[in-house]
Amino acid sequence: MAKTQVGVLFGGCSGEHEVSICSAQAIAKALTQGANADKYLVLPVYITKAGVWQFGDRAAQVLQSGEPSTDGDETAKPGDRLPAPQPLNDIDIWFPVLHGPNGEDGTIQGLLSLLQIPFVGSGVLGSAVGMDKIAMKTAFAQAGLPQVKYVAVTRAEVWSNPCVFPKLCDRIEEALGYPAFVKPANLGSSVGIAKVRSRQELEAALDSAASYDRRIIVEAGVEAREVECAVLGNDVPKASVVGEISFESDFYDYETKYSAGQADLMIPAPLPPEITRQIQEMAVQAFQAVDAAGISRVDFFYVEATGEIFLNEINTLPGFTQTSMYPMLWQASGISFDALVDQLVQFGLERSQPISA
Repeated sequence: MAKTQVGVLFGGCSGEHEVSICSAQAIAKALTQGANADKYLVLPVYITKAGVWQFGDRAAQVLQSGEPSTDGDETAKPGDRLPAPQPLNDIDIWFPVLHGPNGEDGTIQGLLSLLQIPFVGSGVLGSAVGMDKIAMKTAFAQAGLPQVKYVAVTRAEVWSNPCVFPKLCDRIEEALGYPAFVKPANLGSSVGIAKVRSRQELEAALDSAASYDRRIIVEAGVEAREVECAVLGNDVPKASVVGEISFESDFYDYETKYSAGQADLMIPAPLPPEITRQIQEMAVQAFQAVDAAGISRVDFFYVEATGEIFLNEINTLPGFTQTSMYPMLWQASGISFDALVDQLVQFGLERSQPISA
């Protein structure tokens, strides 16, 4: 039988470019070893930070070295950044590993949908809603899922009118108090997030967040344990065991998330069985609320003193690095890394099948 040719699409125009390369390395390795070696052939496709698509030896070199490439960036023109059609003809299914904007926000999913080639993970709707924290929380609220209090803010409110800004801060303080977290609505991996404890810090954090995104969310801080649950599947998704993250930093920021030894992961999390069950059920509900597919990691706050569980966010394209929680949760649930990658490809193929009565 001919091998299924998997286009591993990685790099991309976001601040998570290097993380994307690391994730792609792990996925490509899993697709080319053990039982997967007889089923799949990896075709790497690399997107530089400037948006230039690279195929063949150039893409393979980045995948092997782990170092970003700038070939073609200096002379790139908008028309040069579209992928040439010939390399795409060989791809049976895409495995997009593009974290952050232009990768997990529905943009690349729209392009892949137009190409009419199957791909792993959520479609345009699930990706877009899962990426935008304001849209995500609106969907969660509609589904009746518990969340911490939050205030949605626009860049215009922060920058456009100096008379509006103090009133905006008054409204946030009245609604949420301190501490609070200021976040760009459309960035992943804790980029641009700040914990604030005063008006001065709030003003600075809003100004910083506005430099990243025109939509901003401010959330009430809560003393809680941070736990995560992985979801796998399409129309009948299943939840993994629950894991817990502990760290010394103020919050789970970018450096803590991607630096070995900065955070302690407990898998499975030491939680009462009933709390674990509720988190798993809510993880699946969150997955379905945004119309996710294939893969997602859902993050929660557990307030041990009261037994309350608050849904924090969903990540429809979680990392696959050595320190990434998603594959570790499934490993603890009985699914090896290689088997997990295989299942994700199969779920992507399943989604592309025509509907039968």
